[in-house]
Amino acid sequence: MLAAVMHTAFFLLLTASVARYLLRHPGSPDTPWIIALGTALALLYVLGPALGAAPTLRRLVWLGLVTATWAVLVDLAPSFAWCAVPLFFTALRTLPPRAAIVLVATLTAFVVAAQLRLADEFDPNLLVAPPAVAALATAVFVHMERQAEAQRTLIDDLLRTRRELAATERREGTLAERQRLSMEIHDTLAQHLSSQQMLLQAADRVWDTEPATARTHVRTANGIAARGLAEARRLVHDLAPSELAGGADLPEALRTLDAGPGVTVRFHLEGTPVPLPDRVQSALLRVAQGALANIREHAGARTAALTLTYLGDQVVLDIADDGHGFPAADTTRPAPDTGRPAPDTGRPGPDPARPGTGTGRPDPAAADTARPDPGSARVGPDPATGRGHGLPAMRARLGQLGGTLTVESTPGEGTVLSAAIPLEHRP
Repeated sequence: MLAAVMHTAFFLLLTASVARYLLRHPGSPDTPWIIALGTALALLYVLGPALGAAPTLRRLVWLGLVTATWAVLVDLAPSFAWCAVPLFFTALRTLPPRAAIVLVATLTAFVVAAQLRLADEFDPNLLVAPPAVAALATAVFVHMERQAEAQRTLIDDLLRTRRELAATERREGTLAERQRLSMEIHDTLAQHLSSQQMLLQAADRVWDTEPATARTHVRTANGIAARGLAEARRLVHDLAPSELAGGADLPEALRTLDAGPGVTVRFHLEGTPVPLPDRVQSALLRVAQGALANIREHAGARTAALTLTYLGDQVVLDIADDGHGFPAADTTRPAPDTGRPAPDTGRPGPDPARPGTGTGRPDPAAADTARPDPGSARVGPDPATGRGHGLPAMRARLGQLGGTLTVESTPGEGTVLSAAIPLEHRP
């Protein structure tokens, strides 16, 4: 924008100077020289933008020719001195700062000399005004250049920050997807494989003595393998759990779960069912599957109870068993405080022998109610057993939905897991 203004101003001042000379000095013998030099200066100036702004040799030669032509014109006709102002900016844009200031000072001296020649008598303003204009033009240009440099630096910083932010978001997205896939694999494929292993081991033990029982175990393992294959295909396509496919709702899916041979699973529904978001249904189903897998492999339980409760502002899933139990403090892993209190379920826990009935909650101080951040809830597997992902994976899955996982257990008295997820307000 500034360059366009300066170019326009230069040609206007050059044209006005030529016209003034022709009007003031008709028939002067210098008129052909003035016209020729004015035309040459205009042509030279037009070539400037084509040479670029960088101080190359061609650009420097061009600037020298323009300055020399202008100086001859000023010597012949002092009125051409006003063309110096656009030349100030040309010099400042082309030369390094010190060289540009020297050239501006030289041009200013020519302007002062030309103005004194035009004046009929000495005028102090003729000595002060041109240097003042030159100083003002130089200061304005230098200030604008510094602002432009600061803007370029700021834009570069913003672009670099945006690239870094995009890279960080990609890394976080990759880590989140990695965690999601690890939880999906743990809650589906790993549990199916574990069940198959237990069934095949049981079949192997009774293969010779109880072939009918062994075949039953093998058929059951085959069914579990089929479900695992379906889960694997759905995991590849990032679809909902197979139990929720075909429009099935959460209560119906929970009724189909089992904990393997020797464990009776009962399901009870409390409250008025309401439509749940797909993510909430998938999370609670995965928690139930993980809990039943833990019961099958570690609890030594004979009975497990699943209780799904709709409380209006939240949905709660309790999984209770009558197994060995364990000291709850042993599984407690402190997590960063999220500043959000755990939702109050407002009812007692389930009794695995009588699903849906309350026996009273243990002391909350003994319960693992901490809600870890999903990214900080990763606990590595036990090197000896390869286990250890179950509870952290449940907490992480629920934490992504603003939910909590409460673990209540006493040695010899079984275990109760309670998963609570808040729901959007419903009028």
